[in-house]
Amino acid sequence: MLRRSLATAGSALSAPERSDALPEALAPRVVEQLLRLKGDLRLGLPVILQDGTDSTLVALVEALSEARYRAMTTLGDAELALTRRRAEALGASLPIRADTLRLSVPPGADPAWLAAWAGQNGRDPEARSLGLLPTLQAGTPVQAAAIALARAAQCLPAVVTVPLPAEAAQTGLMAMPIRALMTALEETRPQACVSSAQLPMDAAQAGRVHVFRPDDGGAEHYAIEIGAPDLAQPVTVRPHSACFTGDVLGSLKCDCGPQLRAAMVAMAEGGGVLLYLNQEGRGIGLANKVRAYALQDAGLDTVEANHWLGFEDDQRDFRIGAELLHRMGIHRVRLMTNNPAKLQSLSGHGIEVVERVPLKVGHSAQNAHYLATKAAKSGHLL
Repeated sequence: MLRRSLATAGSALSAPERSDALPEALAPRVVEQLLRLKGDLRLGLPVILQDGTDSTLVALVEALSEARYRAMTTLGDAELALTRRRAEALGASLPIRADTLRLSVPPGADPAWLAAWAGQNGRDPEARSLGLLPTLQAGTPVQAAAIALARAAQCLPAVVTVPLPAEAAQTGLMAMPIRALMTALEETRPQACVSSAQLPMDAAQAGRVHVFRPDDGGAEHYAIEIGAPDLAQPVTVRPHSACFTGDVLGSLKCDCGPQLRAAMVAMAEGGGVLLYLNQEGRGIGLANKVRAYALQDAGLDTVEANHWLGFEDDQRDFRIGAELLHRMGIHRVRLMTNNPAKLQSLSGHGIEVVERVPLKVGHSAQNAHYLATKAAKSGHLL
C-alpha cells in the first residue's frame, strides 16, 4: 500500500506541466479560416471582416434570412454592396471608377428588396420594381473584400454590411482581417494528388484517373490519362472546365459535351491528358449558371447575363491547370483549345505550348448565338 502511494506520488512529481491552451499547430490556418467564412456565408450566417480596429458585419444577400437581416439592422445602418458590372446592368451612371459600389439600404427594406437589387429575381420583375436608382458611392475596402469573398464562394456578389459597434458581443461569428483574407483569395493553392487508379474508358481501354485536392479543402480537380501519353514528348492536353448541363445532360445550349467527347477520342490514339477542372459556369457555379440561362431566355447573351448577375465575363483560374501539369511532370504540351486565355495562362505559368490544337465541334442551331458571343466578346477562335 505504501509502495503504491509512493509510486503514485513519484509519478505526479515527475509528470511534465500541462497547459490548458491548445497547441498552436491545432489552430486553423488562414486558408482554413477562409473556407469556414465561405461556408458560414453560404449558410446565411453573417461573418465579421476587420480593417484595422474597425469591424463590419457582412452577409450574403442571397442567403440572408428575414430574422438575421433584422438583427443586423439593430446594430447600425445597413449598406448594400454591389459590383460595378451589376450597377452598369441596372443602368447606373458611374463617374467613379471603383469596382465595388455601395448604397444605403432604406428603412423598411427587406431581403426581397435586397434580392431584387442583387439580380436574384431575374430580369423582368426587377425592371418593374426597383424604380429610380439611388446615389451610388465607391465601396469601402471591407466591402470590396466581401464581394471578392462572395465570388469565391460562387454566390451572387452582393452583400449587406453593417458597422459593428465595439461593444457588441460577437456570439461566436467567424472573423478575419481583410488583408489576410485578400492574400488568401489571391494565392494559388498547392494541389496534391490524393488518389490514382486505372480506368478503362469507351475512348481508350488504357486510362488512369488522378484526383487532386488543394490544401485549403476547396474543390477537387482531376487529371485523366487517356491512352498511354509519352511524357518525354509534348503531351496533348485538353483543359476542360466542368459543365454539368453539357457533359452530363447533353445540353444543346453549349458545345461543352461534344468538345469533351471529341477531345477524348482524339487523344485515344496517341495518348493525352484531360484536365477536368471543377470551375462550373466559367467559375460562377452551377446555381448562377442556371440563373444566367434564365436571363438568356429573357434576351441577354452569355456575357450580358454574367454582368447582370454582377460577375465578370470569365472567372476561371487556369493557373490550376498549370499546377496539375507540373505535378504530373508535364512541361511541354500540345494544347487542345479554342480559347487563347487558356494558352496565355499556361504559358505564363511555366508550361511550354508547342502547338494549339483547334477543337471545333458541337455547332448547332441552338447554340449558334452562344458561340458567336464567345467569338465576338471572349476572343474564342471559332
